[in-house]
Amino acid sequence: MKLIIKLLLTAIAVVVLAKILPGVSVASYGTAIIVAIVIALLRLIVKPILVILTLPITIVTFGLFLLIINAIIILMADYFIGGFNVNSIWWALLFSLLLSLFQSLLFSFLPEDK
Repeated sequence: MKLIIKLLLTAIAVVVLAKILPGVSVASYGTAIIVAIVIALLRLIVKPILVILTLPITIVTFGLFLLIINAIIILMADYFIGGFNVNSIWWALLFSLLLSLFQSLLFSFLPEDK
């Protein structure tokens, strides 16, 4: 149940960010839910592979390259989902930063499991 709530909160954050950022657009609320699911799956499957492959660059940049990996994951979601559009890697970078900020803010209101 908590996973569904987190996905719905992420979808709300995607819609809000699409309204705020001119370089990002989402066709509908249903598309935002699909975007939240695809981003969660890409973070679960693709991100660990990219982190391992780019470990030397990540170490040299003191972890800042992880921001680029997050932007690449957003661009991959843009590629896979028809109603989700991100204009450039810079918009993807800003979107991923703000999405992480919104997620941490929204998830802080959820009760913790004991």
